[in-house]
Amino acid sequence: MKAAVCRAFGQGLRIEELKLAAPGVGEVRVDLKACAICHSDLFFLDGSWGGDLPQVYGHEAAGIVESVGPGVEHVKPGDHVVVTLIRHCGDCHFCHRDQDVLCETTFPLDERSPLTDLAGESVGHGLRTGGFAEQVLVEASQVCEIAKDIPFDAACLLACGVITGFGAVMNTAAVPRGASVAVIGCGGVGLNALQGAQHVQADPIIALDIVPEKLVAAKRFGATHAISSGDSDVIAQIHDLTSGRGVDYAFVTVGAKPAIDQSVAMLSRGGTAVIVGMPASGVMGAYDPGNLAATGQRIIGSKMGAARVAIDIPILAELYKKGALKLDELISGRYPLERINEAIDDVRHGTALRNVIVFP
Repeated sequence: MKAAVCRAFGQGLRIEELKLAAPGVGEVRVDLKACAICHSDLFFLDGSWGGDLPQVYGHEAAGIVESVGPGVEHVKPGDHVVVTLIRHCGDCHFCHRDQDVLCETTFPLDERSPLTDLAGESVGHGLRTGGFAEQVLVEASQVCEIAKDIPFDAACLLACGVITGFGAVMNTAAVPRGASVAVIGCGGVGLNALQGAQHVQADPIIALDIVPEKLVAAKRFGATHAISSGDSDVIAQIHDLTSGRGVDYAFVTVGAKPAIDQSVAMLSRGGTAVIVGMPASGVMGAYDPGNLAATGQRIIGSKMGAARVAIDIPILAELYKKGALKLDELISGRYPLERINEAIDDVRHGTALRNVIVFP
């Protein structure tokens, strides 16, 4: 099987033709049909998390399996799949504990990029996916088959934003019914945290954001109350909504230091702050460890919603088909690859929920 030539966009690249390797053992090549733009892509594109150039980013994708390498049995050419950045071996210390997102195995694709330019020079495989391209080559555990009647632009959202936000509530925090929840940041991940809170029947569900339009959207996605995070009395408002106690769970879905610090301040006794959004490298949070111990509070991290690709994505896809999970409503705009800079700028300005690159 030969390398494929596909058009791709990345940092240090215009839209250019690149060569994509044929699938090796345990690998899958996918013709992409949709790839959403996540704020993590922007952090990398802006250099906030470092990385060598050139790189092709994009990691929230869906498409059709083009070919598979030896040993791949759970998908075949022609299958519709969601493509995630989560690689897991199923047999390491963390995989045995169902912590697939923490898998410690090094895969061949971790050591070599499947992308080169036409002269043979290596191009970075950003976020283990390289989804701002017509095709991707990924490790087999990164793909999950979905029903063919699910639209690709909706399906691609399951790869990151949905599993990260919904999973933070369901998997990482395991929020019980009736708990009080605050979600700081109402972008793609935050709205899905709200959907997760609504799914477990949390009460109240308080959305916080500085953009008024996003607070309006938050009400559509499950929030019972909406507060501007720029208000000077945010903590007082939260206490008013929780009988003076504060919230049981605060989910921070943006990578901003003020939001991280604010989350601890709004907790009740025994409350948990869940850090979902990742700030730029070097940003430090602040808290009083004595108060944390005295009140029995916790601060925990949530990586990709502690998702198990083969288990969680089919569950979420079924919720979507039943009308119990909003995906279409998350899409702010659909753009061809030629307009990706416009789509990225719209996300950077903070008004878009999820912009999606669609491929013919």
